[in-house]
Amino acid sequence: MITDARVLQPDFVPKEVKHRWAEIDHLTDTLRPIATDDGFPGPSFLCGPSGAGKTCIARYTVDQLREEVVDLNAQYVNCWEDYSGFKTLYRLLEGLNKTIDIHRQSTPKDELLERLREYDGPHYVVILDEVDQLQDKGLLYDLYRMQNLTMILIANREEHVFSTLDERLNSRLQNCVRIRFNQYDMSELVTILSDRVRKGFEPNTITAEQLSTIADYAAGDARTAVGILRNTARVAQQDDCEKITQEMIRQAVPEAQSEIRQKTTDKLTDHQQTLYDLIQDAGSIGGGPLYERYSEAVADPKTRRTMRNHLEKLEQYNLITASGNTKARTYSPYT
Repeated sequence: MITDARVLQPDFVPKEVKHRWAEIDHLTDTLRPIATDDGFPGPSFLCGPSGAGKTCIARYTVDQLREEVVDLNAQYVNCWEDYSGFKTLYRLLEGLNKTIDIHRQSTPKDELLERLREYDGPHYVVILDEVDQLQDKGLLYDLYRMQNLTMILIANREEHVFSTLDERLNSRLQNCVRIRFNQYDMSELVTILSDRVRKGFEPNTITAEQLSTIADYAAGDARTAVGILRNTARVAQQDDCEKITQEMIRQAVPEAQSEIRQKTTDKLTDHQQTLYDLIQDAGSIGGGPLYERYSEAVADPKTRRTMRNHLEKLEQYNLITASGNTKARTYSPYT
């Protein structure tokens, strides 16, 4: 049934993209000085809901640029996984093959930063995904000042990045190019799925109607749509079937949602994990009592504002639900 399983992987970047040409053109124009050797482009900021194609478009556009520019280095960093300044710098140096003599536990962060400052090779384009999760936002200022390094920043919400920056950094990044992404509609998701099926499945394995069913379940989220398709194919293979049925899709949806939820919870920081566990245990809890329990559960509780940012992140990724206004908000596990 499956001829190329790569198309079902979450990090798969297609050679052709659909329904995001305006965003690609905008980012390409921003990076154009690299191709024309006409100065250094400033940072770009891609924002929008989860599953809207931000990461895919950033990586696709950089891949296209690398085909055009001979001397160019690039690196992708997920700041939710590599959230400390040390981890982010290590990944950036790793992209330049400069980590051979670095000891993860003992090398000072300042030494890593100085090593990156000393880099004088080809232009370096770095994609900082989930940048709102970066604990040391001051690192963005250091990267901003490096002339031969260009940042592409990605986050769900603009305020989660800029509201936490100091005045010095805010004044510089406020003028960065912003590229906003909206959720895919149902027909767009069907097109994306159709492309993956054509490249990775045997002919006549799944119908257009069934792809529409998957798109409907995904509710605008391409990541979820691909996850459902992947798990549906898994069900079909386990049953040794040559074609997918509606019942297989129905069976695959909970598993796909659970798989995505697990991958997301695996990335939670300690503070986010604590909040998530407290809400799971409580079943339903208001913001005030939640902050009190959170403050008792951790050694270094963050501010209420930071806690609210964490909760919004959990809500964006369908780990919890929130109801009520800001002053009387109630949080519950996502069902």
